Amino acid sequence: MSTVTLRPWQRAAFDLFRATTGPDYLAVATPGAGKTTFALACARAALADENRPLIVVAPTSHLKIQWSRAAHRMGLQLDPDWSPGDGLARDVHGLVTTYQQLAMGNAAKKLAGLSAEGFIILDEIHHAGHEKAWGDGVRKSFGHAHKRLSLSGTPFRSDAAQIPFVRYDNTAEGELAHADYTYGYADALRDGGVVRPVYFPRVDGEMEWTSASGDTVSANFQDELTKDQSSMRLRTALSLEGEWMSAVLKKANDQLRNIRSEQRDAGGLVIATDQDHAQQIAILLRDRFGVPADVVVSDDPGASKKIAEFSENDRPWLVSVRMVSEGVDIPRLRVGVFATTTSTELFFRQAVGRFVRWQAGRSSQKAYVYIPDDPRLRAHAFTIAEARRHVLRPPGTGDDDDFQPDGGLENQVHEDDMEQMSLFSVVASTVTDITMHTVGEDGKHLDGIDFEMNFSPEDLGMVAYDDEPDPPDPFFSDDPALGLDLPEIPTAAGLIPHGSMSVAEIKDDLRTRNAHVAKRLVDITGWNHAKVQGEMNRLAGVNRVASATNEQLNRRLRYAESWLRRLQRT
Repeated sequence: MSTVTLRPWQRAAFDLFRATTGPDYLAVATPGAGKTTFALACARAALADENRPLIVVAPTSHLKIQWSRAAHRMGLQLDPDWSPGDGLARDVHGLVTTYQQLAMGNAAKKLAGLSAEGFIILDEIHHAGHEKAWGDGVRKSFGHAHKRLSLSGTPFRSDAAQIPFVRYDNTAEGELAHADYTYGYADALRDGGVVRPVYFPRVDGEMEWTSASGDTVSANFQDELTKDQSSMRLRTALSLEGEWMSAVLKKANDQLRNIRSEQRDAGGLVIATDQDHAQQIAILLRDRFGVPADVVVSDDPGASKKIAEFSENDRPWLVSVRMVSEGVDIPRLRVGVFATTTSTELFFRQAVGRFVRWQAGRSSQKAYVYIPDDPRLRAHAFTIAEARRHVLRPPGTGDDDDFQPDGGLENQVHEDDMEQMSLFSVVASTVTDITMHTVGEDGKHLDGIDFEMNFSPEDLGMVAYDDEPDPPDPFFSDDPALGLDLPEIPTAAGLIPHGSMSVAEIKDDLRTRNAHVAKRLVDITGWNHAKVQGEMNRLAGVNRVASATNEQLNRRLRYAESWLRRLQRT
């Protein structure tokens, strides 16, 4: 038996979940509120009632690792490396997969068998609504599950695609997604000790560019423009060919340096438009401002490892495109620069969610996200505290919330305008002034702070935010109702001793060591890999490495090393 202490909202949502008799439950909670802990507490209680397979679906491959580690801390073992061709090892409670994997090959069919009468956690379930193959994969995989716990922080897209396993209510606004429990950013701010207050320095400027027709256009972010001109204005500001971007990076870096004087490991994140843009920003930070900057992009096979390392080290800057937009937990992030042309409200909220995570033991934790004073981004910032729900629209009536997985300018312009966009060129861009606002102390709107600060580019190094109010005191309580006693849950191989490493992490290490010995055996025997691997399996009595328990992998390694020593003596 172990005790898990829940926050008040987690306990309330947990109690409601336990009282719900239907197969589906949707919890909507702001990023940083603790959805993962809540969901795993629900899973652990459900598995204590009756041992069932546990399957978690995450948006990205990196989040599979994050879920596996979080589950280990909660006494549950999940395999993040499962593939449709593998069985499930007996020393884990279940697995973590992704929405993308559900739509590939025979994964849905395999999972339908594994998940029958199982417990399913669908993290950021709105992803299953924006791509038909993903939604179909979710339905096929988990239609017969015993319980489906769906989680989201931003289920508010407006389109015609219904999110699987979500109930919709008929309202004057249309068909709105029904959440069984909602805990918004404003709620978390009022509670204190849950999320940080986020301040949005909105940066204006004078941008000048040449259009496809050869005309030179000059505008700031207050000027009313057509949709394609607005996109050109934003692209001009974000381009490193002008001075606007470097001035904003200087301001953000000075802000981070000021914070790091009190919090040595405080970090910053720049969300770039594309991979080339990300690399250019990292070079600028290193060469002009003398600070190291790590870059993570989806094409890098080591991206997940880099994110994990950055979350633990004290390096100042991380530059990414989409890899850190949702779900990634890096609590030390205190300064951000929103430098992407993707301007949907969904993506904006996901990005801002990376900066709200509270760190216990710190009195002041204000976070700053620098944004272009683009009307769309300005509107998103002013509504960041509002709870949103997914609304179904008739087909063909998309709006600015339409989410496109590839990001980029497709969110801004129609396909017919893309050629025009590609022909424009940047002439110049400069910063003119910064306006800052944040969520008010009442937690309901973003007009608590709104004042003008007119800077010349050389003045942008000053820090003028030290007089901002601190968040409320963290919530403390000796209420025993917030402590949840949960029994230990055995796997098919029995109870797993709790250690610093999860079963999945140990398994990964053992598989690597087995592969290393196999390579040495191939070199000495002259056999091919398949024959050596087959002999290693025979010696240890293992059918498949992919579904082997850690005890079996240990035995396989011992027999292989013994075989290798015999060969080396002859």
